[in-house]
Amino acid sequence: MKDKLFSDSRTVTRSDDNLQVEYTTEDVIRRIWQEHLRPRIGLLILAGIAMAFSAVATGALPKLIQMAADDIIDGKNIDAVYLIVPLVIGVTVVRALASYVSTVTVGYLGHRFIADLRIRMFERLSSADLSWIQTVHSGRLIAGFLNDANMIRQTASRAIVALGEKTLTVFVLVCVMLYMDLRFSGIVLLTMPIAVYLLGKQRRKMRKSTTKSLQETGDLSALISQTLAGMRVVRAYRQEQKEVNRAATAIDRALEFTMRGARARAASGPLVEILVGCGFAAAIYWAGVKGVTGAVTKGHFLGFMAAALLLYEPLKTVATLQTAIQEGVAAASRIFGIIDQERLLFDAPDAKPLALKSGEVAFDNVSFAYGGGLAVLDGISLRVPAGKTVALVGPSGAGKSTMINLALRFFDPQEGRVLIDGQDISHVTMGSVRDAIALVTQDPVLFDDTILANIAYGSDHADEKAVIAAAKAAAAHEFIKLMPKGYQTRAGEAGNILSGGEKQRIAIARAIYKNAPILLLDEPTSSLDSQAEAKVQKALEKLMRGRTVLTIAHRLSTVKKADLICVLDKGRIVESGRHEELMATGGLYSRLHRTQLGIFVDDSGDTADSPPKRSRPRALAGE
Repeated sequence: MKDKLFSDSRTVTRSDDNLQVEYTTEDVIRRIWQEHLRPRIGLLILAGIAMAFSAVATGALPKLIQMAADDIIDGKNIDAVYLIVPLVIGVTVVRALASYVSTVTVGYLGHRFIADLRIRMFERLSSADLSWIQTVHSGRLIAGFLNDANMIRQTASRAIVALGEKTLTVFVLVCVMLYMDLRFSGIVLLTMPIAVYLLGKQRRKMRKSTTKSLQETGDLSALISQTLAGMRVVRAYRQEQKEVNRAATAIDRALEFTMRGARARAASGPLVEILVGCGFAAAIYWAGVKGVTGAVTKGHFLGFMAAALLLYEPLKTVATLQTAIQEGVAAASRIFGIIDQERLLFDAPDAKPLALKSGEVAFDNVSFAYGGGLAVLDGISLRVPAGKTVALVGPSGAGKSTMINLALRFFDPQEGRVLIDGQDISHVTMGSVRDAIALVTQDPVLFDDTILANIAYGSDHADEKAVIAAAKAAAAHEFIKLMPKGYQTRAGEAGNILSGGEKQRIAIARAIYKNAPILLLDEPTSSLDSQAEAKVQKALEKLMRGRTVLTIAHRLSTVKKADLICVLDKGRIVESGRHEELMATGGLYSRLHRTQLGIFVDDSGDTADSPPKRSRPRALAGE
């Protein structure tokens, strides 16, 4: 991208992303006050008192300078030295201590405010609908936690200081200036309304550029996240330079939008300086003329100019506050967009905990479509008797994983009901439904915590003996013992210190430890080699005993012992029965089974042994 210091690049544009929600400046300020600052009104009062002392001390300095010039230098009064010097020291100490107290207090309020925001964001994300979570890249959400929140903190701290200490200082100094000379004050302050008006015109540009910069930073976070996750593929296909170019483009775009805001912000300072400088020049001219005639004393002039010079920095801060606040408003709009994300799934007002009896699961004429698209499930009715195992098989996209998601109430069906022990799960609390269910997925999720904590995940207090027992039942104890710190070994990011089979057995141990009556298996052995699959399958058989099990099968050899096999195709159950019965009918299940065994199936339904390199068996993929 061509370097441009003082003008915007017309070729760099972007539209809003799905995290952006428009809030007015007044809405954001009101909300920050009501939700985060008013509950800590005591600290605000403390900061306000400290700021008031600092402002009064600052306002006393010009008067002391005037006294020193008139009484000591011109008046030759030695007694005034012994009075003014201690006063100057005292005023300076008071100003320094007050500044320290206000800075620490305001700093804490800013950091506490952001900590509260981050907690609320995390609470919202942890309970947000999966249908929304799946539409937002994790990198963009992480950018919200880090960049957006930090920008709000900086703006909030600046705003508190500007509205508190700086405004009080301006007020005190203006009062001192008016007291010392009304005419001089009018000349100096005449230009400030013009400056405030001109700075106000920068607000929209500052907010827009900050918003776009934060969006680009979110895109960069997403790019980094997905590149790190897919680094093996990037290097295998020698696409390192392509990813570097993509990152450079995102970084350059973020730089462009950042510089647009920087130019708008930078223009505000010189604008105030020019106008205030003109006011100072006019005051000096006026004082010079009056001084020649003797109408103004040296001390009077020095004291007034000291007040005017001390006024310059806080007045500049207050005058540019409108522009600075827009950075925080832009960031807050993104964060509040996450916090205010409307949930579609929630407990009914009269919801009661699930009255668990035997653990029977039933789907009653269930139909479902994601995001209002084509139906994934179409009138599914299925009963999973307590203590029995029902397997779901079928081609990719048939709706198998959707049934697992509905049983956990990650989504609600558009039609029909999902029942546990005869109770519609949409009428009981979601927490009680999920407490009754253990889940083992195709890609086991392990957290960067100890092995013990991963097995006991979902429990408030880990029982080490119970964890070890669960690990033994899952055939995981032996390899855990060989780790550097045993059960206290950290699993690493996504369990990266473990093999696929080891991670899966840890996940099974987690389900055993939970000891829920209902077990959902979402293709738990599909990504394992034969040796690892055999070990995991033995662990699964122990886990499944005495439980109500709904399992999705990728390898049909793993469902032969199921009490019932249901074959799904295009959102419907097209076949059901035991393995031998389905094989005898010669339907879809039989064809899928033959395909996995390497038996070629032509369009007419005739079969033959698949010759080498002539045809490729069609694997039954999971969703």
